[in-house]
Amino acid sequence: MEQTHAAELAQQYLRLGGRRLSKLDDNHVTTRMWERESAEAEAFWKENIEPLDESHQREVITLLPSICEA
Repeated sequence: MEQTHAAELAQQYLRLGGRRLSKLDDNHVTTRMWERESAEAEAFWKENIEPLDESHQREVITLLPSICEA
């Protein structure tokens, strides 16, 4: 099964040690982070996810583990 670009980005971020969790409240999609993430994950986020437009960022964030799952 072929993955979307957003799913590939989310999986790679998590593989690199990303610790951000998604928070979905009404129509607001944000991330929260209580644990420090690896330098590789932080750099990956800044280089590959932050530059995305808002709708694509939302798509990636919704694929991260949810605060409710943590």
